[in-house]
Amino acid sequence: MKEFEGKIIVLDGAAAGIGKETAVRLSRLGAKVVLIDVDEEQLKKTVAELEGEGHGYVAYNLGNLADIEAMVSEVTTQYGPIDGFVHCVGIRCRRPLNMLSPEVVENVMHINYGSFMELTRCIVKKGNHTPGLSIVAISSISAKTGGAPVTAYAASKAAIDGAVRCLARELAPKHIRLNTLQPGQVNTPAYQAMLENNGGKDPVLERQYLGLCEAGDIAEAILFLLSERSKMITGASLPVDGGFFTS
Repeated sequence: MKEFEGKIIVLDGAAAGIGKETAVRLSRLGAKVVLIDVDEEQLKKTVAELEGEGHGYVAYNLGNLADIEAMVSEVTTQYGPIDGFVHCVGIRCRRPLNMLSPEVVENVMHINYGSFMELTRCIVKKGNHTPGLSIVAISSISAKTGGAPVTAYAASKAAIDGAVRCLARELAPKHIRLNTLQPGQVNTPAYQAMLENNGGKDPVLERQYLGLCEAGDIAEAILFLLSERSKMITGASLPVDGGFFTS
């Protein structure tokens, strides 16, 4: 994995969970990581855990799509062209249909899907990336299987999967690859909060027979898709589901 030495990797949703774990592992492999998240205090703590030098962060609310282009321009001006981008932002939403107001649906799509599209649009602009750019977005098993109370969330993740299949073909002539991961349940702070709200019960784990994923399990799959070892993979949605899809 020496190929990551000196590479500029941008990760959003990187203050905690999957994004943070991926950033830490990339730093150990010599990458220079730039973290994006709305939580500046947690970003500072995450950067302090990174190995090596040249890392940075941007405290930014990705709900503000209008200024993403300027933010990406600042990142590339300060750190150089981007070699990899990992999209980990994803707000959860567990609401039945009668509680899915237009405002709720719009907000979930805006953050989860809209920010990915705008970040990707800006990063793939000439001068903002290097040849061989790899983009990895975190989707979900719900994008494929759905679930009664997660309609808006599942739709936002399915939208990312669909977009990546199209963009992979469009951007291949520019030597850009795009893929998504479809994790099962992952032991993150967001998952623990969801578990607490559900009284400690999670029916998904009854089907996820290899057990609860850890953030590191997902981070290793991200590293694979960012690396040259996956150079013939694009437009794919890779399950890291603990066996969920085969149960």
